[in-house]
Amino acid sequence: MPELPEVETTRRGIEPHVSGRVVRELVVREPRLRWPVAPELNERLSGQRVRAVERRAKYLLVRFDRGTVMIHLGMSGSLRVLADPGPPERHAHWDMLFDGGGCLRYTDPRRFGSLHWIGGAPEAHPLLRALGPEPLGPDFTGDYLYARSRGRRVAVKAFIMDSDVVVGVGNIYASEALFRAGIHPARAAGRTGRGRYHRLAAAVAGVLREAIAAGGTTLRDFTGSEGHPGYFTRSLAVYGRDGEICPRCTQRRINVIRLGQRATYFCPGCQT
Repeated sequence: MPELPEVETTRRGIEPHVSGRVVRELVVREPRLRWPVAPELNERLSGQRVRAVERRAKYLLVRFDRGTVMIHLGMSGSLRVLADPGPPERHAHWDMLFDGGGCLRYTDPRRFGSLHWIGGAPEAHPLLRALGPEPLGPDFTGDYLYARSRGRRVAVKAFIMDSDVVVGVGNIYASEALFRAGIHPARAAGRTGRGRYHRLAAAVAGVLREAIAAGGTTLRDFTGSEGHPGYFTRSLAVYGRDGEICPRCTQRRINVIRLGQRATYFCPGCQT
């Protein structure tokens, strides 16, 4: 599934090409996505100008004068800006066509993505209103994590992957951040000290910034908005490296366990 860096990479890729453009028509070839696409969406969008492309968690927000389109890429979805759309591919489910030519095309083999119209404030939408802070924003700090974790018995890895606590920290980036912070992923969140959380908050932000700069992580289906893969996978220190020598201590081997039904990679020597 595209994680926050992949979604932010997509946002940065499409925004310069669609901002300021006027929608001529929304062509929906397959409305049966994770939630059915509203049949009146074409009427709402036709003639409206794109004012901005933003991101909240893993959702893209395309702002118009009279509302917002919210897009989720699902497990395998992608967005492409096409100067000459041509015939749609098999899994190209909708096109946002612009005056003067070109389109924004959504392709998704598994149809787990979504397309919503929001007439009011996006932050009040049921899918967004309960979300935690952005990990790259000013509200995400070690003190915040420490306060939220008190009394929590859940593993610290599951804690930072909880979107009510902080958004966009997926499995890959949680493993990498915990390694950088020297924290065992199975440690109870409520028994993790303030100093560790300061290191962890900095590690989460650092990992995500580096992944965004590298264009995301190439795993399974992800490619960026221009069809290019992300390259952060080349920088992964522990994820997917079960049995390899730890790159930091060079003495212990990377282990893998399952936490919350997710593969979790860590160094038993460096992370306590």
